[in-house]
Parts: sequence; structure tokens; C-alpha cells
Amino acid sequence: MNIPSHGRMKEEILADMRDARAGDIQWQQGKAFSLVFQANQDVEEVAQQAYLMYFSENGLNPSAFPSLRKFETEVVSMSAHLLGGDQNVAGNMTTGGTESILLAVKTARNWARATRPEIQQPEIILPISAHPAFDKAAEYFDIRLVKTRLDDGFRADPSAMQASITPNTILLVGSAPSYPQGIVDPIPTIAQIAQAHGLLMHVDACVGGFILPFIRRLGYPVPEFDFSVPGVTSISADLHKYAYSAKGASVILYRNRDLRRKQYFIATDWPGGIYASPTMTGTRPGGAIASAWAVMNFLGEQGYLELARQTMETRDRILAGIRSIPGLDVLGDPDLSIMAIASRRGDIYAIGDEMSARGWHLDRQQFPPSLHLTLHPGHARVVDQFLKDLRQSAQIEARPSISKLRTRLGLRLAQFAANRLPAGVLSRLMKSASRFLTNGEAGLPQRSAAMYGLMGSLPNRGDLRELVLDLLDQMTHLEENR
Repeated sequence: MNIPSHGRMKEEILADMRDARAGDIQWQQGKAFSLVFQANQDVEEVAQQAYLMYFSENGLNPSAFPSLRKFETEVVSMSAHLLGGDQNVAGNMTTGGTESILLAVKTARNWARATRPEIQQPEIILPISAHPAFDKAAEYFDIRLVKTRLDDGFRADPSAMQASITPNTILLVGSAPSYPQGIVDPIPTIAQIAQAHGLLMHVDACVGGFILPFIRRLGYPVPEFDFSVPGVTSISADLHKYAYSAKGASVILYRNRDLRRKQYFIATDWPGGIYASPTMTGTRPGGAIASAWAVMNFLGEQGYLELARQTMETRDRILAGIRSIPGLDVLGDPDLSIMAIASRRGDIYAIGDEMSARGWHLDRQQFPPSLHLTLHPGHARVVDQFLKDLRQSAQIEARPSISKLRTRLGLRLAQFAANRLPAGVLSRLMKSASRFLTNGEAGLPQRSAAMYGLMGSLPNRGDLRELVLDLLDQMTHLEENR
């Protein structure tokens, strides 16, 4: 597709955009359980207006826009205070949790280069539930990840992490909470292990950082996870999640400024002048910085407490409702408003398909199979309808049908073939599987139970990687699929 030879009318363009948006997830109606965090209309208006006020400003050069420097400094300070930090804690705003995690890993690598130059292949130890942003960081920065098991409650196993420490280890990681089941890892124990071995310890609080402190004040039991824990050296926390600011905004915080210095990038020999950048990106959207500052000041502690109360009351209703549906359960004991729904006797992915047909958006998870929920105040008004649809979806999934029998037989055949075909033959079959799964159309299929069942049965995860690459390639090259 080429750029239009002549410009179009604004009204026509916006009408096309509204038409295109009609096919998106209806998050405004409380139908989405990921990707978007709703507070209320007043908060949304403040976030939007503050963003638009700084729509064109660039946070790359703090001397050009001292107001943005003030906003960022104060957002970092407020975040550090909320997360148990003292006056020595330092940090920066980033574009999101992935960038915050990338910076934490880069900083750990640079810290090791300065303090342990004998390490040639640095290693990070983290539980298997840790966010894939760590895998991305390891790929980008040539670091080896050592992933350890979880205990029966889906928490990181500190003994397994300790047993994995080698002379090459530079960093231990815990989550507050882990995304799949919404459970906080035993941060004090992991941090104690890190301290005993002279290692850094990062807490990924991207999801929980701006709600866990408030639900603790409401009387809910919240495990210790922040800078009040000795041995925690860095924390990531997303502002565009439970702080309700505009995307993309997150913070990366360090125990002290000396550690943060390892994060910076500086080029001193460029003809264009000295180039210094505190984070991964060059241009830094001023709107995201301004929006975060405005929303935090607009809500204040009492505003965040009220939103946390609404969220947890919604969580309690949905948790009880799910557990009342025969055959369904919630994995583990979630520490906040994030949870995973599993089926004890049916196909949870098929239940997810039934929910999708009713307009609900729930992410699919694996190991074990489950549907993911991230709750916020916007879900309070849809609890009854959600539980009604979930109950009906579980009942429909439990009924026998020809299509379900065909799917199960197909999956059993696929599992049989996966375990018995030569690796080369199976890999060749997988090269055409993405077209089969999507019927040659862009994007994922409307009914995904068979696809997720197939993916879970593959013994060679390299084949799965190629399948996902094909699916992603199809979704991002729409012209080729028309």
C-alpha cells in the first residue's frame, strides 16, 4: 500500500478509523481482562488532557524541557516512597515494563563487568513464571537464563534458586506478582540468598507495584516485596497499569544512584555532540511522563485506596463465583486481582472459545492450561454477566458434540504423531501448520482450542517457535493475506 497521492478530509479519515475500531476488543464495556486498565472517566480525562498538553515534547533532553524533568523526578520519588525506598533510591521513567526489565538486566551486566570481570558468560536465576521480558533481555544482551521450578502454590522455590547459583551468577529475580497466577514470590528469602552471595536481586513488580501497597493498607495480607526488604536492589513497576496513567509509562528503581549509573548510555565522540541517554530509547514521549505525574497528583493516596478497594471487592466476587461453577477452579491463592481459571474435567480452551463468542477477551495460558484474568474497577459492573456467561460456557463445553469429538481425535492423532514421527518430518509438517490453523487468513483463528491443544503437545519447542513466528508474520503482513 502506498501513501495516498492526495490528502483526504479529516472527517473521512476519522470515520474510517471509527469503522476499523469497531472490530477491536470492547474494553470500555468491561469485556477485556488484559491490556487495558480502567479507573473512571475523571481519571481518564486527566490522563488524556495531560498527555495532549505535552503531545510534541521530547524527554530526551532534560535541559530543553525542565518541566518534564520535574515531572519525571517527582514520579520516581513518589514511586520510590510507595515502594519502601529511602532518599538514596534512584530511577527513571521508561516506556513500559519490558524496557524497565531490559534496563535492570543491562545494569546487572554492567555491574558484573565492573565488579566481577572474570565472568565471561553472566547468568541470571529466575523462576519459570518470570515474565518473558527477561528472555528478551537475555537474547539482547547475551546473558544465560537459569530457570527454576515453582512450588505447589505456584511460587518461586528459593532452594532451587540457591542450588542453581554458580560463579557466573550476577542476578536473582522474583515477581510481585508473577503474571500467570497473580502470586507474589517469596521475595525476602530470595533477597537473603542474593545478599549472602553478594548478588543483585530484582523484583518485577510491573503489575503489582501500584496496587499491592494499597491493598495491604486495606487489610489484605500482602507478602513483603519492596525496598523495605534487605537485599532487594532494583524494582520495576508499571504506571500504565494500576497507577492508571497513559501508555507507555513505567519506572525502574535502584537501591542507590551508583547502581543506576550502570544503566546509562553515553557517546562522547559523535560529531553531533555528546549524546547521553538514561534509558533504552532516545526520544521519550513527553505526554507519558506528564500523564503519569498528573494522574498520581489527581488521585493521591486516598484515590488509589478507593480504586484498590473497588478492584479487590470485584476480585472477591469473581473468585467466589468461579469456585462455585462445577469443574472450574482458580489456580493457587492469588495475592491480588490477577488470577488464572482452570478446568478440572474439561477443556478450558474450549470454554475460552465460548467466552470469546460472547464478546469476552481472556488470554490463554499453558503449563497448566488456563484462562487469565486481570481485574480493575471497570469490571465491577459486569461481574454478574461475566459469571453467568462463564457458567453457561462451562456447561456447553461439558456437553458431547461431533465437533468436540473431532477436535479431541485430531489432537490425539497430533500427539501420537509428535511422539513417533522423525524430528525432520515433524518439522516439515509444522512449516505448513500455521496456514492450516488460520485457514490462510490474517491473525489467529476465531476458535483456538485446537490450536492451543496442538501447541501444548509438541515435544520440540523449536517447532513451536517456528509455528508462532509464522503466525506472527501473517498477522503483521496483512497485504499478503488478502
